[in-house]
Amino acid sequence: MRADRLYLPGVSALHLAPAEVKIAGAVLLVVAVVATPRETVWPYAVFAAGLLALWAAARIPLRWIAPRLLIELPFLVLALLLPFAAGEPRTALLGLSLSTAGLWAAWGIVAKGTLGVGISLTLAATTAVRELPGGLTRLRVPGLIVTIVVLMLRYVDVIADEAARMRLARISRGDDPRSLAQVTATARGVGALFLRSYERGERVHLAMLSRGFTGSVPALGARPAARRDWLAAGAAVLAAAGVCACAWVAR
Repeated sequence: MRADRLYLPGVSALHLAPAEVKIAGAVLLVVAVVATPRETVWPYAVFAAGLLALWAAARIPLRWIAPRLLIELPFLVLALLLPFAAGEPRTALLGLSLSTAGLWAAWGIVAKGTLGVGISLTLAATTAVRELPGGLTRLRVPGLIVTIVVLMLRYVDVIADEAARMRLARISRGDDPRSLAQVTATARGVGALFLRSYERGERVHLAMLSRGFTGSVPALGARPAARRDWLAAGAAVLAAAGVCACAWVAR
């Protein structure tokens, strides 16, 4: 399944941990990173060291992580513009007059964004898509939301394939998608893709109902979390919360 393209198979303790523990731990770790004051730099070094340790324990190579971190590139471009756009006070850096508040804001976006994406990639690399329904259900997430998430992960690739086939059909008929003159045709193609996706969703829903679908996605082949799993995740979260608290105290 292409939806599993971010999953990196392995037999590490992180791979074998129940999905609900990893989901809850990832969310709380991101909260701890976001809550840390940006003006204190050393906590982000500690967070980065902990993340590197997780990657080493899960045997996730940096050459796998690095290209996928580029998803935050648009935010990094925004961060580069902030020191020039923000106001007073200003400071001189490399011969340029830059806003102090803009520099701190840019640092916050880069540090927190990179760590957040890294944590998310760690969760994706160690958790198969088929484990998500059970994990979300055991976390008491409403069944409707679980169903939406699972179907979205499954059918985003189907829609992407449909869009690729439509684009190939247009090019084979002499269309140039890069030409501004084809904007109208592109808009019509987007509308046609929306209608096809809607009709496909109706057919899939009817097929699910005819096979006994009751509105909730069953959790198959997954063991519930044991106390030791929650204790291990809790230790990591408490450590991150402690670093965040120390940063606020030492600020």
